[in-house]
Amino acid sequence: MAETNNHRKLRFHILRYNPAQPGDEPRIQTYELEEAPGMTLFIALTELREKLDPSLQFDFVCRAGICGSCGMMINGRPSLACRTVTKDLEADISLAPLPVFELIGDLSVNTGKWMRGMSETLETWVHMPETQRDLKRIEEAMDPALAEEIYELDRCIECGCCVSSCGTARMREDFVGAVGLNKIARFRLDPRDKRTDADFYELVGDDNGVFGCMSLLACHDVCPKNLPLQTQIAFLRRKMVTTGIS
Repeated sequence: MAETNNHRKLRFHILRYNPAQPGDEPRIQTYELEEAPGMTLFIALTELREKLDPSLQFDFVCRAGICGSCGMMINGRPSLACRTVTKDLEADISLAPLPVFELIGDLSVNTGKWMRGMSETLETWVHMPETQRDLKRIEEAMDPALAEEIYELDRCIECGCCVSSCGTARMREDFVGAVGLNKIARFRLDPRDKRTDADFYELVGDDNGVFGCMSLLACHDVCPKNLPLQTQIAFLRRKMVTTGIS
C-alpha cells in the first residue's frame, strides 16, 4: 500500500542508456526526491532533471494526457507520466522506456517512426473516388450518432502504451497492434471511405493484423483513453473471418 506521508522521500530507479553515446551501457540509476502535494511523475522527472541530472532524457509536450508523448513503463506497466500521481505509488518507483519502439535515450523512444510505418501500411486516411476530391464542395452532413461513434475511436493519442503491452508486438515486428486495428475500425465506420471489407481484409486479414492478436487484451487494460479496444478487435475479427471465407 502506498505511504500517506505527503513529505515522504521518493526513490526513482530509472533505466539509463544512451545508444548514441559510444561505450554507454544500460544501467539502473537511483535518484531521491521529496514528494510534493499533487506531484505527477512528469513534475518529478522535470525536477530531477533540473536539480540533479540534466542529462536525463524523457519526452513530454502537452502535460495533460492529450499528446501521448510521455508514455513509459511505470513499475512495469505502460502509462503516461503526466497522468500518474506519485501519491498512488509506493515510495520506490521503477521507470523504463516503452519496449517495441526505437530507443532514443533513457525514457525517450521514437513512437512517431513506428506510428508512421503503421499508418502507411494500413493507409489510415479516407479513401474516396478521384471525382469526389473537390475541396470546394460542401461536405455532406453526417448522422450525429455515427459521428459520435467515429469520434470515440478517434480519441486515440498514439501514445504507444497498447503496443508496448502487447505480447504479439513483442514477437512480430510488423504487427500493427491495437492502435492499427482501432484505426481500421474507425475508417470502416466512416461513410466517406469507400473501401470494402475485402479491401480491409487485404490490410489486416493475416497474422500481422487481426489474426495475430492473441486476445490477451493488455492493450485494453492499459489504454489511458479507455478506448473500447477489446470490443473493436473482436468485432473486426468476426468481420474479417466472414470476409475471408466468403
